[in-house]
Amino acid sequence: MPQKPSIPKGTRDFSPSEVAKRSYIISTIKRHFETFGFQPIETPSFENSETLLGKYGEEGDRLIFKILNSGDFISKVDDVTYSSKNSNSLAPKITEKALKYDLTVPFARYVVMHQNEIDFPFKRYQIQPVWRADRPQKGRFREFYQCDADVVGAHSLLQEVEFVQLYDVVFTDLGLTGCTIKMNNRKILSGIAEVIGAQHLLVDFTVTLDKLDKIGEEKVKAEMLAKGISETAIAKAGPLFRMAGGALEQLNQLKSILADSEIGLQGVGELERIFAVVTSIGLASASLEIDVTLARGLNYYTGAIFEVAAPSGISMGSIGGGGRYDDLTGIFGLKDVSGVGISFGLDRIYLVMEELGLFPEAIEQSLDVLCLNFGENEARTALELVVQLRQKGVRADLYPTSTKMQKQFKYADKRNVPYVILLGDKELAEKSFVVKHMDSGEQRTYSIDQPQEFIDALKS
Repeated sequence: MPQKPSIPKGTRDFSPSEVAKRSYIISTIKRHFETFGFQPIETPSFENSETLLGKYGEEGDRLIFKILNSGDFISKVDDVTYSSKNSNSLAPKITEKALKYDLTVPFARYVVMHQNEIDFPFKRYQIQPVWRADRPQKGRFREFYQCDADVVGAHSLLQEVEFVQLYDVVFTDLGLTGCTIKMNNRKILSGIAEVIGAQHLLVDFTVTLDKLDKIGEEKVKAEMLAKGISETAIAKAGPLFRMAGGALEQLNQLKSILADSEIGLQGVGELERIFAVVTSIGLASASLEIDVTLARGLNYYTGAIFEVAAPSGISMGSIGGGGRYDDLTGIFGLKDVSGVGISFGLDRIYLVMEELGLFPEAIEQSLDVLCLNFGENEARTALELVVQLRQKGVRADLYPTSTKMQKQFKYADKRNVPYVILLGDKELAEKSFVVKHMDSGEQRTYSIDQPQEFIDALKS
């Protein structure tokens, strides 16, 4: 007996309904990307390993899916390397490519390769799948889409302001009112590491601090100790775990904590300017807050950091995030090209909207009209009618066989079709067709020679 098929953990099949809902989110995001002046690009699903490795930190590198070389790759490995069973020494000999982990590093590679064709500042958006060898859980998958927007070639903090506005308008349009846009600055984190005497462990400090809302204060402190951060340094960082109040109050507290750190005060100053402009412009439905524990575990961020939390009461990780990277293209040889970007978490946004019932009912309606099939002669005329409807932009179909009417009506009901067309021998003789509204049961007769009357009624 054949084994029942399956799909890899962390991946999913999508039904027509799910695809329609995902497309609704993507089209909304895309529309606002273009309204804000972003241009689309696409990059390959996989990159050379050297492009990706070392760009996301140690934890990120472990989550990169590597692609085995084609052919008899094992035969090219020497006996010493093979028998060592050391993945770090074996991997470079058997794999040279990897599935992309995110869209930002491939974008940096794209900018460097196409720098002579690009007009700076370059505003790009990209909506493509990425892959991570993560542990699957709610809202976290191994294959998922990212919807990114970035600006490179501009140092202005107005770009950060623009991304706050972009988050606000997209989530407002999707009906996700009450989202919280959290902001921090990597310079502030660098300053904190400096004043507590842990600047040599900055990456370990920030990566662990970023887990505060996931594992809690005590586990964060225990993990910091395990990574070599002293108890004294952790105690000095104590105020971070309990900061409260509005943005202005927290910024004043940070000024006091970072009084002896030049880079830390730079970060505070940048947040002050961003918050001042956003406050003067205003937001439609989102709120902007400071979160000094927000670190985001990607090493390339150097300035502002963004993360978006779903409306209160929804148990979900971040539904968006990003930040500024002052020299990401430098890793590929193009120095001093500053950039800033954000990402929308499509899959998590989908789950939140589904939980809140925010999708319009019409999304799942894939057909406007279904012509029922009464037999060969009637079906031929019905097909001619369907062709005319399609030419006018009406989503129309003809049931393929002249089976029982009950079965055809049941099919229309399951497809959520609002109207069915009845064209039997009587209508054929009278050169007419009957349109029935599936919900109300109301029926109306139209002339086959003048279907435009029905089309106009359908679109009104």
